Amino acid sequence: MFTKEILKQVRQIEIRTKGLVNQVFSGEYHSVFKGRGMEFSEVREYQFGDDIRNIDWNVTARFGHPFIKVFEEERELTVILMVDLSGSLNFGSADKTKQEVAAELSAILAFSALKNNDKVGLILFTDKIEKFVPPRKGNKHVLRIIREVLSFEPEGKSTNLRGALEYMNNAIKKRSIVFLLSDFMDSGFEKILRVVGKRHDLIGIVLNDKREEDIPKVGVIRFTDAETGHERWIDTSNPVNQFLLKEMREKKSAQQKTLFLTSRVDSIKIQTGQNYIKPLVQFFRLREKRW
Repeated sequence: MFTKEILKQVRQIEIRTKGLVNQVFSGEYHSVFKGRGMEFSEVREYQFGDDIRNIDWNVTARFGHPFIKVFEEERELTVILMVDLSGSLNFGSADKTKQEVAAELSAILAFSALKNNDKVGLILFTDKIEKFVPPRKGNKHVLRIIREVLSFEPEGKSTNLRGALEYMNNAIKKRSIVFLLSDFMDSGFEKILRVVGKRHDLIGIVLNDKREEDIPKVGVIRFTDAETGHERWIDTSNPVNQFLLKEMREKKSAQQKTLFLTSRVDSIKIQTGQNYIKPLVQFFRLREKRW
């Protein structure tokens, strides 16, 4: 059973994200993610400016004046949301955790798909597959997806991106649009990322928090790994420690960027506490130009 508080949060996310979808993302989504091709719809009388290559000569001969074939985009697509629910997604130094931001992003993407008559499915994972919701259409289905991302209590704590991508690649046979929402605090998934990127339209959404990238100088504090439980005391005011932390951050960022580029997988970087609309819109518009 869902508590009143969770249902209230889902309702707030629905209201907020539906407005964004109607105003911004639905059109951007439609422009970027094309259907599988064009299919015949009907014939109508020729009008000035129509492409003569579309003239239906059989109908034209029968009626004695030109008719053209009308085609429509074969639109229906499948969108798969892969959401990391490992322990590190519970972290957030601003007003929202990475998991809550993932729920809002999932809502935007799912409602955009719904608006364009596409199906949406969900895979929740940690170091194991926690839940699979098969692709479907409908407003109730999208609300269920938001509830699951927001309130699901996983059994696992650590992250297994390779296992999650392998599961998705085996479970979803038809080419789909796949959004992978994670902080990517894992290794050993590079090969399967490239494999999935070739078979599906894979986009990585990298969720970060500012305190993971910029740790203030506040003296000796205890760091706890949310996935392993390992604890360590660090003097954040020590210049050497600040240098090492900065070096580690920059190395991780460079490795992620290189990984996505070499795998030919698009990525969007989202930070908790900041407006995620701008990076999403930038992604859609840059990709539309590229296509």
